[in-house]
Amino acid sequence: MASSAAAEADPAEREREQQHEDRHRLASSLTARYSDWVLEALDELPGSFLLTDPALAGHPIVYASRGLAALTGYARREVLGRNARVFQGAATDRAAVAGVREAVRAQRAHQVAILNYRRDGSPHWVLLHLAPVFHARDGRLLHFLAVQVPIDAKRRAAPCRGAQHGAVLAACREEARVDEDFPCASHAGKVFVDMDKRGLESEEPCVATESEKEKAISTANSIVSALNRYSKLTGLAVSGKRCDSVGIPALSSSLNLSLGRIKQSFVLTHSCLPDMPIIYASDAFVSLTGYSREEILGCNCKVLNGPHTSVEVLEEACTVDLLSYRKDGSSFHDLLHVSPIRDASGKVAFHIWVHLDVGAKHDFNGLTPEVWQLGAVGAVRVAVRGLSASGSLLRPSQ
Repeated sequence: MASSAAAEADPAEREREQQHEDRHRLASSLTARYSDWVLEALDELPGSFLLTDPALAGHPIVYASRGLAALTGYARREVLGRNARVFQGAATDRAAVAGVREAVRAQRAHQVAILNYRRDGSPHWVLLHLAPVFHARDGRLLHFLAVQVPIDAKRRAAPCRGAQHGAVLAACREEARVDEDFPCASHAGKVFVDMDKRGLESEEPCVATESEKEKAISTANSIVSALNRYSKLTGLAVSGKRCDSVGIPALSSSLNLSLGRIKQSFVLTHSCLPDMPIIYASDAFVSLTGYSREEILGCNCKVLNGPHTSVEVLEEACTVDLLSYRKDGSSFHDLLHVSPIRDASGKVAFHIWVHLDVGAKHDFNGLTPEVWQLGAVGAVRVAVRGLSASGSLLRPSQ
């Protein structure tokens, strides 16, 4: 009976462990880059704002200000880990949603008046100012900042575009509600269908004043300045402006998100650039080798090689046993699988290098190590071919 009770307790214990892991992942989105004082500093800043992490599945909120709780009625614990869609609802203009969605994909700033919903379901107009936060050295996207400035309800404006063109926008409603999109909304899983309800709040203002626009920009600049200040203390400075590493293209946020879901240790190298530089490194690879992403991006894979190690990159896949070296100089028995990754046209775009420490304990779920490695290759191929077909493989240039 004791064994049976323990078995019944296992699901609850696993759920608690998962919740703890999720909280740690959300917290580390900030603490891994900024000093320990950044949360206190953000809490002291005025205004309603939040930070999201596009590298985490579902693009969740990782920080919510005190002003956001006052404006929306949501406690911080109620929004952390959720997508920012939680603030929007039935009459939200899907054209405005699509505009923000495109700005997220292009990794650029965007400002739009949009109808949001408080926790109690009451609608209110806000000016949403969206701003990306980049790694200052290599231009990699780290977070999105979203500032919400309430629009003065005493002023009246013409009926909103969402009310005038509800039937036209109906076609893009479902397409705009994809998990990876930043601000599209639903309330606790509800699906909003009644397009004729989009004019219910049309008498409220939907045009922000210049003063409100300036306030949104000023608030965003203050937040980015604080993030920059506290990131410099860790040597991992951030910036509101992108500065790319010379000659190394960055992957789109969509591809980065897809690759981030793959748990194996691997890197992608760009096959068309001289010396085939690394342009993506997985979390497991960073953990295995001890190199940070800042150190490894732009390097050739031979950075792990010893004095007698040589791997020839071919047009066909290969698997080799070799001795590889971590950043601290320690070696490990490396089962390395290298495969070309072709885009939708069949051209080799990248090479994937899947590293496996043979001496470590692994759970392959009944698979052989070689087949387990092929799982990573297959997942990357699906992501690359799907996104290359839509033209979003590399980050859009500005």
